[in-house]
Amino acid sequence: MRGGYHVASPIPLVQPDDPDELIVPAREGALRVLRAARDAGARRAVLTSSFAAVGYTPKPGAEYTEDDWTDPDTPGLAPYPRSKAIAERAAWDLMERDGGDTELVVVNPTFILGPGLTDVPRSSTQFIRMGLDGALSVLPRQRFGVVDVRDVADLHIRAMAEPKAAGRRFLAVADGPTLSFLEVADILRRRLGSPAARVPTREAPGEDPPRLIIHNDRARDELGWRPRPAETTIVETARSLLDTGA
Repeated sequence: MRGGYHVASPIPLVQPDDPDELIVPAREGALRVLRAARDAGARRAVLTSSFAAVGYTPKPGAEYTEDDWTDPDTPGLAPYPRSKAIAERAAWDLMERDGGDTELVVVNPTFILGPGLTDVPRSSTQFIRMGLDGALSVLPRQRFGVVDVRDVADLHIRAMAEPKAAGRRFLAVADGPTLSFLEVADILRRRLGSPAARVPTREAPGEDPPRLIIHNDRARDELGWRPRPAETTIVETARSLLDTGA
């Protein structure tokens, strides 16, 4: 039985002035993959969305599950989360209206880290690289979930294989509390020693962000998914960057 995976969408380090620079390729790229899967007679398509399509609209208690959606019209919403929310909505709309016999499953990862396959750091690992290099003087005040790229790949495979996953969204996040950039920096200094000597120790001024709660129960319970600890992922990301010189 054939299946199709959508696995990428643009995410620059600096958000563009024109939101359409991200919205158009995110939406049209997702729809192009889904139409191709449908036209090829694929049994199922697994779409890579993001937590950005789930939890970027403020919510009392800051607790999020797959039932939550980012509202693209949220005031001040950056182009990237807006693009992911619009693209995922468009994907569900297409498959409901004109998906034929092809099923859709969506994976919504949080901040993806993990060892790289090349010596070029990607958008998410750039933060770790910049911290190790001393390129960051202060750390942004932000909280987020972390997930290992290897566990995201595993979740995609499980989402393709499990019959009951059809029509479902699955949040991908490591067990335990969400982290701040300062906590990530503390892990790097504690676990790596001298190679992390230039990692910053100060946060930018401002109010502390909400302590996000992001649930991964659906992936664990329905797909048997077991993610690595966030600390393991953070340390192995940094070691991979140091080993490859990325």
